[in-house]
Amino acid sequence: MPFLHIIAALETIFCRQLGERTMIDTVVIQPGTDTGEPSIAGVSWPSVVAGAVVSCALTLVLLAFGLGLGLSVVSPWTGAGVSATTFKIGTGLYLVVIAMLASSIGGYLAGRLRTRWVGVHTDEVYFRDTAHGFIAWAFASVLGAVLLASPASSLISGAASGATQAAASAASQAGPMDGYVDTLLRSDSPAAQNAGSAQDSRGEMVRLFTSSFRNGSELKPADREYVSKVVAARTGLSQADAEKRVNEVVTQAKSDLDAARKATAQLAFWLTASLLIGAFCASLAATEGGGLRDGTWHRKAIR
Repeated sequence: MPFLHIIAALETIFCRQLGERTMIDTVVIQPGTDTGEPSIAGVSWPSVVAGAVVSCALTLVLLAFGLGLGLSVVSPWTGAGVSATTFKIGTGLYLVVIAMLASSIGGYLAGRLRTRWVGVHTDEVYFRDTAHGFIAWAFASVLGAVLLASPASSLISGAASGATQAAASAASQAGPMDGYVDTLLRSDSPAAQNAGSAQDSRGEMVRLFTSSFRNGSELKPADREYVSKVVAARTGLSQADAEKRVNEVVTQAKSDLDAARKATAQLAFWLTASLLIGAFCASLAATEGGGLRDGTWHRKAIR
């Protein structure tokens, strides 16, 4: 009997401990409903739009100033004004300067005018300010592209609408290859030219040169031989002199087209560099503007 009492007492103690442990294991801590995130949106679109519009306006002003400055230093006279290489390099550097100034001011306004975020970590505020500058730069770039594309579209549509009249009066209009054809058909004896066939041969030569140089190629051997015969018949030159003139004009045309291609490529590289530098300047200026608005820019700079 005492043995049974001892077993009952141990069983009672064991059940009490097991119940306490079960109660402790079943305690669940409910997460708080307050996450600490502010109710204000992370992007302040009014400040972004304001910075982008200001950036576009400054770009137009600086472009107009640069256009006037460029026209004042370029001269058609030999030995006067700057050289073509200096002008191209100066134009590229000026595009970079425009991007730095306009993007910096637009990004600074986007960061300074944005709504203040309360309860947001300092690193998150720094990231949002940087994003505001980048978004303002992107919006300004798209807006500038649209403003530049609208006049180009109007010119293209106007040219397309007048295609019929242009085809009817093609002989009297100057095209990009007319200068080369003029050189080919220049005659030492003007009396040898026939006014009626002159227009036909000129139109044929213009079409031939345009189709041959459209893709960066040159005259085919058969076309070159035919052109030489036409030049000899029109100008009174011998066949050898006509072929020599054709070779000289073709070489000049290829040189001019290659120079135009290189100038276009250089301009594209300068535009790309100016856009990338503008994006960096806008992002950096936005962080400065946001830090000055919150009074934390000095601490960011020290850190």
